[in-house]
Amino acid sequence: MFQAVQIRIARPTLRLEALAKFYQMGLGMVLTGQFSDHDGYDGIMLGMPDNKIHLEFTSHTNLKQKDLPRPTKEHLLVLYFDNPANYQKATNRLRGLNCHPVSPENPYWEGKSETYEDPDGWRVVLFNGVFG
Repeated sequence: MFQAVQIRIARPTLRLEALAKFYQMGLGMVLTGQFSDHDGYDGIMLGMPDNKIHLEFTSHTNLKQKDLPRPTKEHLLVLYFDNPANYQKATNRLRGLNCHPVSPENPYWEGKSETYEDPDGWRVVLFNGVFG
């Protein structure tokens, strides 16, 4: 039986400030933590209001572009909205940051969601509805 009480998804970046803007201002995620120069690492944690699931983005003084993982069109973070008004607010916030939808790789997402790329090129799907 699965017994963990929190989930953190972490990845490195060279665009910490741009990611903070995209995920906070664009998607409305809450800044749940941050750190500077912790043994050469800077980072932020962004999450849902209940803090059970959050993203961590880190940058290190020795990090180079060649060291970063490369996103594909099927590496997806999917955010489900149970309220159409909240879904529309999120898409409007992203457009206000000059972020525009991209075509999904998988046709499953067409017509019920919008796909965006964050500043590192990783895809975020905003789904107008809930899973299940």
